Amino acid sequence: MNLDSAREVGADFAAVAALLQIGAEIGVDQVLDSGRTFSVADLAEVTGLSQDRLRDYVYALSAAGLLADGGGNDLYRASDDYADWRHEVGYLSWALTANSPFLQNARAFLSDSKSAADAYRRDGRRVAVSSRWIGDRTFYPAVVEQVVAADAKRVVDLGAGAAGLLIDLLVQDDRRSGVALDLSPAACAAAREAAGRAGVDDRLQVIERSVESLVTDPSPLEGADVIQACFVMHDVLQDESVFEDVLRTCHKALAPGGVLAVVDAVSYGQEARERKFSALFTYLHSNFMRINLPTADQWVEKFRSAGFSNVDCVSQIMPGGRLFLATK
Repeated sequence: MNLDSAREVGADFAAVAALLQIGAEIGVDQVLDSGRTFSVADLAEVTGLSQDRLRDYVYALSAAGLLADGGGNDLYRASDDYADWRHEVGYLSWALTANSPFLQNARAFLSDSKSAADAYRRDGRRVAVSSRWIGDRTFYPAVVEQVVAADAKRVVDLGAGAAGLLIDLLVQDDRRSGVALDLSPAACAAAREAAGRAGVDDRLQVIERSVESLVTDPSPLEGADVIQACFVMHDVLQDESVFEDVLRTCHKALAPGGVLAVVDAVSYGQEARERKFSALFTYLHSNFMRINLPTADQWVEKFRSAGFSNVDCVSQIMPGGRLFLATK
């Protein structure tokens, strides 16, 4: 990533964000993100769109420097700095695309937030895409590090989405098994498909359920060495008593010495590197989603109250985010 002038930063980020968002909308992001060499015909097969229209899109990506020569006629691959750009514009994608129903209807939310929340909902897939673009370089590596350090053989992912993080963990160690729990039928279907492609479907159980349901049936958690949850616990927190029950359930179900690894946001983070994005994140959640984020100290106290013997808070992940490591 080479930016010649501060005046050009915004223009470059805006252009790349739009180009990659188009790719996500038409479904070629899975090919671009894979790093493999591809042709326009490959994109046509994946998307069902005509090669002529896709060729124009590929030309635009190439002209922008996001694609490189794949070593043959009509062959392409993502540029060496493609992943860097995708991460950086993930923040733009989350702020402006994933949250577009809030931004476009801000007056309605500030007039009658309950009615507006019922009428204008975010697209879960767009939230997931932008979160992945951000998470690949920020909180995912921190969670992976903890799982590896714990030599975890059984890992449960709460709110796993398409289970990309968990599948990567299973690929890394063929002794490891996992449970991916998510409320979305589409996400669970995508997780099963991805697990099959990665050859880990025999070690991954995908369960279509809410996190809250674990209070009455904790069986998916039993014996886990690590339970991980990335930006899902603040949703559970909307009902404080249920959240407390979920934490106690996780504590009881973990194997001795097991770890609950929770990545989530804090209210108005004040480290210099995070103030702007954290301010937006906190404001949108409070005023548009009716979710009041705790401070870091409040998060820690919640884990301790649930019975965890040691709780660490790691701040060096995404702006406004923290990794909480609660040990049984």
